[in-house]
Amino acid sequence: MSSDFLNDVVVIGGGGHVGLPLAIALADRGSKTVVYDINATTVETILRGELPFSEPGAEPLLRKALDAGRLTASTDPAVVASARNVVVVIGTPVDEHLNPDPNAIPKALMLSSDHYRDGQLLILRSTVYPGVTSLVERTIAALGLDIEVAFCPERIAEHKAMEELFSLPQIVSSHTEEGRRRATELFSTLTEEIVDLEPEEAELAKLFTNTWRYIKFAAANQFYMMANDRGLDFERIRQGLTHNYPRAKDMPGAGFAAGPCLFKDTMQLAAFSDNKFALGHSAMLVNEGLPLYVVTQLEKSYDLENLTVGILGMAFKAGSDDIRSSLSYKLRRVLKFKAKAVIATDPYVTEETDDTLLPLDAVLSKADILVIATPHPEYRSVRTEKPVADIWNLLGDGVRV
Repeated sequence: MSSDFLNDVVVIGGGGHVGLPLAIALADRGSKTVVYDINATTVETILRGELPFSEPGAEPLLRKALDAGRLTASTDPAVVASARNVVVVIGTPVDEHLNPDPNAIPKALMLSSDHYRDGQLLILRSTVYPGVTSLVERTIAALGLDIEVAFCPERIAEHKAMEELFSLPQIVSSHTEEGRRRATELFSTLTEEIVDLEPEEAELAKLFTNTWRYIKFAAANQFYMMANDRGLDFERIRQGLTHNYPRAKDMPGAGFAAGPCLFKDTMQLAAFSDNKFALGHSAMLVNEGLPLYVVTQLEKSYDLENLTVGILGMAFKAGSDDIRSSLSYKLRRVLKFKAKAVIATDPYVTEETDDTLLPLDAVLSKADILVIATPHPEYRSVRTEKPVADIWNLLGDGVRV
């Protein structure tokens, strides 16, 4: 650490699912780290040694870092000036027209521009639209400051952050040797393997990764609908074709493919290709259409107008409290139009996030039909005589709807 800076790292937007695990990991490996977030409640929670969301294994490391004085949190933008490395956890958003806004990150960065200093390294961490790294470089250059810029995309999965931050190779990119050297130096404290790419390559690598997963989920969901329309159990077929067969072992099961990244990043890649990305657009239609497909199938067998439907799980993935872009909410909106009533439950989502949720026992008691929307492990033990739409095969009774 340079003697000109009090801290090694400040993470802008550091109170969220990407920034906070990174801050904790860096502090655990010896970097003096500051979390900067504009949400005062989140900052207070962090300073108490508590996580504002679920991330297994992170809270003990948070408390350890706080006790050691290697991590703190603040709502004061002046802390940006205190650190040699400035990590920005702000991704490219999609606007109301479903188009990526590449100017959003430079605009957000300007909110802290008074606190940037010569000698800092600015690291873009979240997914960005191709070309945004260069745009940020021009924005910083216009300020007349000597600041290196790097793009080092996060690659973790929620709930595996405290494992994957230390085990996965880290992509590092910058248009300058000094930027690459310094970014490598920082992330080498976390992982032994560094992958060196040019910024444009790294930007596409991140988008390709998320879109590839999204397309695989879409293929599985399309296969599921094909089999289901013929009265066949897709999961039985999938288990048969993948059994001891390495070329098919990566075929996922059916289920809602959602969350804050996959759909958004597929849209970004479509925009980057001048909307000539037919495969990506098809994947969007399949994955986003699955909730409506499930409801349509239920309508064929049940008089939904006179029945109460219970939804099990509102988070976007199993074991998570994160409801961002969860297709469970799309399912609920469709069912509210079709069914007599819709009730929902989730063991992880708090009342502060969704105050409409009921306890599991209440949903099991009041509902006429159940839909497992999120495969939380807690639902594996559910036993009921009521019809259950279980496209995840969580209960082991097949996935036909």
